[in-house]
Amino acid sequence: MSGFVARLEARCRATDSLLCVGIDPHPQDLPEPTASAARSFGLRIVEATSGVAAAFKPNAAFFEALGPDGVQALADIIAAVPDEVPVILDVKRGDIASTAQAYARSAYEVLGADAVTLNAYMGVDAVAPFVDDPARGAFVLCRTSNPSAGELQDRVLGDGRRVYEAVADLAAGWGEGGNVGLVVGATVPGELAAVRARSPQAWILAPGVGAQGGDLEATLAAGLRADGLGLLVNSSRGIARAADPAAAASALAAQIREARAALPSPSPALDPLAAGLLRLGCVRFGRFTLKSGLSSPIYLDLRRLVGDPAFLAAVAEGYAGLLAGVPHDLLAGLPTAGLPLGTAVSLRTGVPQVYPRSTVKAHGTRQAVEGIHAEGQRVVMIDDLATRGTSALEAAETLRAAGLVVEDLVVLVDRESGAGEALAAQGIRLHAVTTITSLLEAWEAAGAVAPAQVAEVRAFLASTVTP
Repeated sequence: MSGFVARLEARCRATDSLLCVGIDPHPQDLPEPTASAARSFGLRIVEATSGVAAAFKPNAAFFEALGPDGVQALADIIAAVPDEVPVILDVKRGDIASTAQAYARSAYEVLGADAVTLNAYMGVDAVAPFVDDPARGAFVLCRTSNPSAGELQDRVLGDGRRVYEAVADLAAGWGEGGNVGLVVGATVPGELAAVRARSPQAWILAPGVGAQGGDLEATLAAGLRADGLGLLVNSSRGIARAADPAAAASALAAQIREARAALPSPSPALDPLAAGLLRLGCVRFGRFTLKSGLSSPIYLDLRRLVGDPAFLAAVAEGYAGLLAGVPHDLLAGLPTAGLPLGTAVSLRTGVPQVYPRSTVKAHGTRQAVEGIHAEGQRVVMIDDLATRGTSALEAAETLRAAGLVVEDLVVLVDRESGAGEALAAQGIRLHAVTTITSLLEAWEAAGAVAPAQVAEVRAFLASTVTP
């Protein structure tokens, strides 16, 4: 590690601070809309906060709006920042070729910044001129905090990733010496955690704490690296508009330190399936009566999987992996939760799907099994979970009555409450992507579920195991 990243980390360690101080001279914050007033504003912020700032982030737009004198004021403010404090110029550039090179010369040679914010919509061509020297850095817009950010950044790509996740993955291969970081808003801690999981070593610039509503503790918990660094918490208006900017900056820096110290030691990262089930609300704790009649302290509502196409596609991969070792001609999604799962798996594997009707219509074709099938074909039943195996046995009876061979059931979660034994007694093998025990272990290790809830579910499982 060298250059910009080494300098930034040295500054953070020397000050025990992750505070990035924004310098945004909004017109309403100035006594008059002039470059001179903006210059005085910025110099006052630098002087007041340079003792606790891990970095400064002046926003070029407010200075450029004041004309050539405003640009000069920006250069003067950057020059006034102590040499040991990195300056991130907030310009969000994003052009290519000679234009990007000119923007880079402007940021580094004319204005004197150490790093910039960039829009990477045009790909690495728009980033490379800013980061070909490890002494310089860049923070690429990844998942921003503005209200309409999700219109593009949350869109799902063909490979199941969201756009912001693809940006994070691409950025990992850009630059020199780790000098390409990411911008992720503090208002979206879930997405911040997802980015950190994909980019465990990258520096993340997190605007949005304070005036925009971002929660500091949630931001730190989601965005810090395992070493307690890797995250810059930006504050602009909260400091500039305080009666005493120096005191406000010192207080926020101390708050960040205290929040960091209060965080538990890093826990093992949740595997994507266990994390996704929690994120989508597919897991509930309380008292629930299951179809089998059992009173359970946990309920798995896997019908919610259809609300997240990307995660549903990932789940289908899990099914496909199990099916690779099971002889079959057709899939049979079981009504009702198994139908969308069966469709997703069919699309993933290319294997045709049929499905048994829960009730046969008294009109039309009066088919008990819908879809294209022939007597003697091997069918693998697809369902969301298995508890006692009752639903699967009922479906198997319908499928077998239509002349189909049924010897296997594949589910996402085995609740380990006797389904395997009940199915085996009827010549059906149970295959599960995961088990409730495995999920509990993952949630417990990551601290994602309260220990008392884990213990209650384990006791329930122990009481329902078939002798």
